[in-house]
Amino acid sequence: MKKTKILTALAILALAGCASRQPAPVTERAPPPAPVVEAPPPAPEKPLPKPIPTHTVKRGETLVGIALQYGLDYRELAAWNNITNVNVISVGRVLVLGAAGDPGTMAGPIGTVTTPLALPGTPIEARPLANTPQLKVEPRGQKVPYSDKALAQFSTPELTTPGAPAVPAPSPAPVAPAPPPASITPEPEKPAPPPAATAAEEIEWVWPVKGKVLAPFTDSTKGMDIAGKKGTPVVAASAGRVVYAGAGLRGYGKLVIIKHNNTWLSAYAHNDAIVVKEQQDVKKGQKIAEMGSSDADQVKLHFEVRKQGKPVDPQKVLPAQ
Repeated sequence: MKKTKILTALAILALAGCASRQPAPVTERAPPPAPVVEAPPPAPEKPLPKPIPTHTVKRGETLVGIALQYGLDYRELAAWNNITNVNVISVGRVLVLGAAGDPGTMAGPIGTVTTPLALPGTPIEARPLANTPQLKVEPRGQKVPYSDKALAQFSTPELTTPGAPAVPAPSPAPVAPAPPPASITPEPEKPAPPPAATAAEEIEWVWPVKGKVLAPFTDSTKGMDIAGKKGTPVVAASAGRVVYAGAGLRGYGKLVIIKHNNTWLSAYAHNDAIVVKEQQDVKKGQKIAEMGSSDADQVKLHFEVRKQGKPVDPQKVLPAQ
């Protein structure tokens, strides 16, 4: 009886424990936030090509004078504008002051010349029958009537002759080992060549003539006048190429223009005689003319220095006398 009571009490306690337990609360978990994907930065815009500068021809201007104004070779200026007669230029015409950079054309002496290209996909009937310097053609298939003879011509012996013994491939001949190379004394490394001069690099100058400065540089004269005697040698103030030699520019008389590089240019005016020719390379100090008074009121040399076409005071670049 006592045992029964104990079991009954244990059962009551167990039921009470189960009743007192509460189920664990259920919480809803939100899904993790989606990763933030940053949009790729916009592609940088390609810079637009710079337009080629132009010049509108005014009354009294010449091609040589315009070229001198911008530090150009008048021959190149004529070629860029398809001018065949450099002595004839119409007022109001717009000249381009550079070459058009069209990759599909090749610059020629006057204007441009296009290069013909062979187009793919040309019908086979229109293609040449053989290779030419302009086009290459592939071998064509040929149709022939069926016959035993034709079949024999286009078949190999291994396929048409049943049971033919296979011809073993010849074994390669033994190759003698190459003798060891003779000892070679390494040559000393040659020094690297100096870097090429850039277009904007400064150059060395000398006085074209020795004499008194009659008139210094001004914005209106664009140069200076140097006194001297008729026949005195006029020398190149620096090495370069003669881009003009003549008397076609009013107010300058017999004129020589030398282009030293893409930055610097010099002009020598009022000469009595010119001893160089256009497109001739000259050295610094080389005689190019003789002093005179052509298109001037006295014997003198009018000397100009231009940097990228802009007049520069010659006394700022010439050494002290």
